Amino acid sequence: MKSDVPSSAKLPTKWGQFDIHVHHEEKTGLDHVALMLGSMEGPDPVLLRVHSECLTGDAFSSLRCDCGPQLDAAMAAIVENGWGCLLYLRQEGRGIGLHAKIQAYHLQDRGADTLDANLMLGHPADKRDYEIAATMLSDLGISSVALLTNNPDKVKQLESHGITVARKVPLIAGVGDENLGYLQTKIRRMGHMIDSSELE
Repeated sequence: MKSDVPSSAKLPTKWGQFDIHVHHEEKTGLDHVALMLGSMEGPDPVLLRVHSECLTGDAFSSLRCDCGPQLDAAMAAIVENGWGCLLYLRQEGRGIGLHAKIQAYHLQDRGADTLDANLMLGHPADKRDYEIAATMLSDLGISSVALLTNNPDKVKQLESHGITVARKVPLIAGVGDENLGYLQTKIRRMGHMIDSSELE
């Protein structure tokens, strides 16, 4: 592969045409993606979604989580806004990887909640590290964002790495019978900022 060829291109999607940029993370060997629509120069904070890879939800439309619907809703929100950025991070299963994630599903099928299943396997409740997201944003010239998230840890980590989260934008999507317990665990045990009335 020629190193002088940029790893960026136009990417037409069902929501609209984005620019795709690939960022290689030396520490992990993983390639992460930034999808950008329009100019990132403001003056308003950039509407941003930092989305962690979820093969089962994003590709297979699993109802166990809200990941796929959140990805769809974020893409649609960026297009409706007219400009914005989506970072797609290769942090499957809250950073524990696909194999361990499916093992956690097995434990959940037997009654464990999503947090305890990770702990039973010897993993943290959430292993994700958003330093790579901050690095990508800095490389893209983005320093202030309106963040599409319900996750307070994501906000805290981005801010600790120098990204200003000027506004938090709730992202509620894909609520259903199959993932109700999953979402309730996010609220009750992980502090996610989801209005319980949204789950009724």
